[in-house]
Amino acid sequence: MNTIRELKKSDLIKAYTDAGFSTETACAEIDFAIEVISGLTPKDLIIGIMPSLKDIQKLYDTVQTRLSTRQPIAQLLGCSYFMGNKFEISVNTLIPRPETELLVKTAIEIINEKNFKQVLDIGTGCGCIACMIAKHTKAQVLGVDISNDALKISLNNAMHLDLMNRALFRKSDLFSKIREEEKFDFIVSNPPYIPYSEKPHLQTEVREFEPDSALFTSDNKGLEFYRKITALAPQYLNSSGYLAFEVGIKQACDVKDLMSDAGFKNIDILKDVSSVERVVVGNLS
Repeated sequence: MNTIRELKKSDLIKAYTDAGFSTETACAEIDFAIEVISGLTPKDLIIGIMPSLKDIQKLYDTVQTRLSTRQPIAQLLGCSYFMGNKFEISVNTLIPRPETELLVKTAIEIINEKNFKQVLDIGTGCGCIACMIAKHTKAQVLGVDISNDALKISLNNAMHLDLMNRALFRKSDLFSKIREEEKFDFIVSNPPYIPYSEKPHLQTEVREFEPDSALFTSDNKGLEFYRKITALAPQYLNSSGYLAFEVGIKQACDVKDLMSDAGFKNIDILKDVSSVERVVVGNLS
């Protein structure tokens, strides 16, 4: 874009809508970008506090890249918000989504009610699940991931949230680096659950920019990692331990069956704010 001298949100919103985005998406992403780039909130703008010319230029350049490439705004800015906290992210991690808050809030409620102390987060990514559980409970959370790049980011996020002794991270392909003597009260996971065959049908933002290893499964029902985790989880859980998953659309009943076959009881399916069956949780006794 040419050199920009003033902030005109109406022009940015029009650029978004001309590119096929809704006004709601446009406003949300522009406000997010302004806050990340300049530290200013919509209220600041209303009372007349404006970003610097340098920040305005960066905002317009970022929006131009967003609209021309369809790369997610969070990736372009290197961060995202989850449960009111700012998390570093990159092309090597999934962008935290509001739907995942139900999984985390469910885990927090059970962990606090049962006074659980040891939690395992499988496929931790940027560490948002592990960090939020550690922040809102008295448990120590171990987050594992197969990606070195994701683990570096999760560690940075734990440091920024002052959770270094509460949220720990380790490279592990599922349970491969979990020691036999390590036992957990709660295992939580938001694993890959999209069949690879569905990739061509996904939004460009997801299909082209988010990591395949965090999205896709090799089977045609998206159950690969639920099956693997559920089969081994009882070996690493205490006798009264819980297992909780985020699941994709129409996967809840299949995941519930897998958990039941593995010996889990009291299995609940919870719906998110859009009435989608989003979380499956059960315990061993």
